[in-house]
Amino acid sequence: MTGTILITGGTSGFGAATAYRFNAQGWKVIITGRRGDRLAAVQEDLGGPERVHTLEFDIQDRRATEQAMDSLPPAFADVDVLVNNAGLALGREPAHECSLDEWETMVDTNVKGLLRVTRAILPGMVERNRGHVVNLGSVAGNWPYPGGNVYCASKAFVQQFSRAMRSDLQGTRVRVTNLEPGLCETEFSVVRFRGDQAKADSLYEGNDPMIPDDIAEIIWWVTSLPARVNVNSLEVMPVTQSWGPLAVIPVR
Repeated sequence: MTGTILITGGTSGFGAATAYRFNAQGWKVIITGRRGDRLAAVQEDLGGPERVHTLEFDIQDRRATEQAMDSLPPAFADVDVLVNNAGLALGREPAHECSLDEWETMVDTNVKGLLRVTRAILPGMVERNRGHVVNLGSVAGNWPYPGGNVYCASKAFVQQFSRAMRSDLQGTRVRVTNLEPGLCETEFSVVRFRGDQAKADSLYEGNDPMIPDDIAEIIWWVTSLPARVNVNSLEVMPVTQSWGPLAVIPVR
């Protein structure tokens, strides 16, 4: 089976790896992002504009997002798989010390951006009675941790929105999956730590984290299952990541 896949945040990490995985199987790929040079590099590497269509815009901008979705050329207009991958975390400060601007950026990207793209693409899937929406959630949507605050909340939103979409889509053949990765080495931590590469590297050192190709392979698997099968949610971690005991800490 081949088709058309739209991947938000397709210039690096999970998004780029997924673009390469589906391109290798003959799919037409749409990638979105803010960095035009990276979009162009991926497009060239994967066979040019006949195989890969690029959309350069900021997913935090509602008007720009709507215009980008409306601009899809006929050859790429019928999206079979939507991967809502664009997202970020900013900072690890406790809630009473966080930047409100960074909180709003996370909500505008992880929540509002996902909603805007989904609302633009989903009606076509319902009309054609086929398609698959894969939302990139996180283990952070299930398991909170100090400094996670709004990032954890945004991924909990993605989880519940995915479930509610499944409920809304009853009676159709459109599938929805919430994929919840744990520790994976990407640019994610560099962004979170505001460009501090050494601090980001220390998080992965000796931990054997997952890599973007692992997540791309999982996305390929859940979308290539028989059409009668829907993976509702899938939490994945590296073997080295697990849970700790509940904290019991004296109050000051």
